[in-house]
Amino acid sequence: MKKTLFAVIMLSPVAVFAQSIAGKITQTGNGVPYVEVIAIRDQKKQTAISDEKGNYSLKLSENGNYNIKLIQDGIEISNKDIVINGAVKQDFFVEIRKEKQIEDVTLTARKKLIERKADRLVFNVSNSVASQGMDGADALATTPLVKVDDNSGVSIVGKSKVAVMINDRILNLSDAELVVYLKSLRSENIEKIEVITAPPAKYEAQGNSGLINIVLKKNQNLGWSGSLTSSLQQQTYTGNSNSITVNYQNEKLRTSIKLRQNKNEKHSYENYWIEGADGLKSNDNRRDFGDGLGANVSLDYQLGGKSNVGFIYDFGFGHSNMDIRNTSNYFQNGNYTNTLLTDAEHRATGRQHTASAYYDLKFGKQDHKLSITGNYFSNTPETTIDFTTTESSGDEFVVKSPSMVDYKIYSGQADLILPYQFAKTEAGVKFTNFDNNSSIFYQNLTNGQYITDPLKSNDFEYNEKNYAAYISFEKAFNEKWSAKAGLRYEYSVVNGNSLTSGQQTENSYGKFFPTAYISYKSNENHTFNLSYSKRIERPGFRAINPYRWYININSYFTGNPFLKPSFNHNFEFSYVYKGKLSASTYFQRTLDGFGQIVNLDGENRISTFANFYTQNSIGVTLNYSDTFFKKWEANYSADLSYMKTQVFATDAASRKGLGYDFNLQNNLSLNKNKTIQFILNYWFRLPSNFGMVHWEYLGNLTAGMKMNFMEKNLQINVLVSDIFKESKSLGQIYYTTGTHSFNNYYDARRLTVSATYTFGNKKVKGTDRNVKFDEKNRAN
Repeated sequence: MKKTLFAVIMLSPVAVFAQSIAGKITQTGNGVPYVEVIAIRDQKKQTAISDEKGNYSLKLSENGNYNIKLIQDGIEISNKDIVINGAVKQDFFVEIRKEKQIEDVTLTARKKLIERKADRLVFNVSNSVASQGMDGADALATTPLVKVDDNSGVSIVGKSKVAVMINDRILNLSDAELVVYLKSLRSENIEKIEVITAPPAKYEAQGNSGLINIVLKKNQNLGWSGSLTSSLQQQTYTGNSNSITVNYQNEKLRTSIKLRQNKNEKHSYENYWIEGADGLKSNDNRRDFGDGLGANVSLDYQLGGKSNVGFIYDFGFGHSNMDIRNTSNYFQNGNYTNTLLTDAEHRATGRQHTASAYYDLKFGKQDHKLSITGNYFSNTPETTIDFTTTESSGDEFVVKSPSMVDYKIYSGQADLILPYQFAKTEAGVKFTNFDNNSSIFYQNLTNGQYITDPLKSNDFEYNEKNYAAYISFEKAFNEKWSAKAGLRYEYSVVNGNSLTSGQQTENSYGKFFPTAYISYKSNENHTFNLSYSKRIERPGFRAINPYRWYININSYFTGNPFLKPSFNHNFEFSYVYKGKLSASTYFQRTLDGFGQIVNLDGENRISTFANFYTQNSIGVTLNYSDTFFKKWEANYSADLSYMKTQVFATDAASRKGLGYDFNLQNNLSLNKNKTIQFILNYWFRLPSNFGMVHWEYLGNLTAGMKMNFMEKNLQINVLVSDIFKESKSLGQIYYTTGTHSFNNYYDARRLTVSATYTFGNKKVKGTDRNVKFDEKNRAN
């Protein structure tokens, strides 16, 4: 708390200006929100944005003659010369522009940083100065209530993991692969991040705690434009990343090419202790290093006034390597028995291909809309692990373990929007095919040759087909009451086949997933939302694959081909006050929950997955965002939760307890033009209980500067993360056979220096036929 008080004191603005112009912008008697007010004197510009009621206020550096311009939606709506001498009050009345009605309008006015809607929290990354000049994983970590971990992936604080989407398309990656992919993105290319805690029926039911949708920017500038970003990261070792984006747009064609490169290296350590009849003290001293290259090409073409086609292709290539020295000390009833010392080299090469093609058509007098989309995803990581294990007796074992994994996903879907007068109707169908063909070999070095051990090797084939259909209805009864309800049905057919052991699994199941929302808006300041959704969490490929990844000659990780999906019922009630304060209470019930289980039998440590718990959780989420003194942008959030976990069929212990997560984000403008910003963010978790895990205190203090030059075409950022080295994973996991403890640190203290240069035409096109206005309607 002392650090928080210090941050508040440091961020109190002290500048006072005597010259100003303020007033109200009205149109037919109503205030006009989000109008840009520009004051020009001697070619020097100072700007402000009108609020929701049309009020504006602009501090000026000196008295004198000014030219005041008003800009709305990229168009100048007023131009007036005014003499400023002290504080001047000036109202503006603007006429309604006579122009052709367009279907979708691209707003250039500034949106709120945080928006709370019926089913989601929207974090407008493009409006967050603090989120610019960083990779996608770091930008996601600045999103309120979202936690990003290099090893455990992405989650919503106080809840379980979520599925992550890019432009409404789910990323079917493991936790580690997901973080690597997010790091390949740039925050400059992200428009907003949607934390969808109660997804509508249109979205896939995957993700027990909901979805996180990362919406990438669409080029709005006519002609050529783009950006170039270069970043340097200093942890224990030095890393770098570079990216370039080139856009072109005319009246019908929109294209974009993005190239990216990264190189990373860090020092990590992991400690794991098991207390019980069989005991273990394990320590990993680890060096992680890798690199990556990627390219993204997108094209959208307007066929006519009512239809357009598009294509997106993304390619990623990289290496993910580790050098690990593991020391494992074993005990029996507290007495030392043996030590295994293992030196391992992990060398992995991955290639990812993602392709999407779509066709959108509007038809009918009410602009019905049909969207047809096809997707393809391929991921082919190849890994070789070479390790040497030496026992305390001096015996040495040399092992090579190569593996090849081939993931392929195909999907096709059709969505129909029918804006009938009685209710807005949405319906659609989708088919998805998952293929996973994997091979892993365990080879012992014997007499100078590597000999494959068939009992520790495996070939595995997996296929999953999902068929889905949905329908939803949305109705606004009056200005205050609205409701939405939907029903989605998903049917899955799963086949797994271990070619080595002959083990086969077949399973099929169909489930309904209902969603419902009620919204009440008493006035402009008070909005209430009530929602319910049912979700499913399907196991990832590695959680199902039965082959073994060995840590040393006795310890390995393996999947469980009999693993079943878990289901979640989520109720949420939220309240929004003036768009600044949002509060929500939630209740979640998880059935057939699955997770990772660690067992130690003598010196054999086995990690696998199992369905082993039912969990009830309740919580309160608070978020407040505001601007103080027109210089200090603040966003504060908190999640307080209580969980009760009932365990079955394993040695895991049933647990219950409280959880406390807080995130304090501050952005202070140090000059009147807001070209120099000071950032001070602090995320922390008090000692908390989640499932069968008790977490000790965890925190991350980040501070830095963001500077804009050349009329904001050049941005330079300097940030230091985890200043006090508090971002450690430290806690206990409870089993009926004993307690497991962990203490891990993944080199989170980091200095990042980055520069982003934006170039090209800044003329904004007036219409954006690709903006999905229906997405906005679904969120209400």
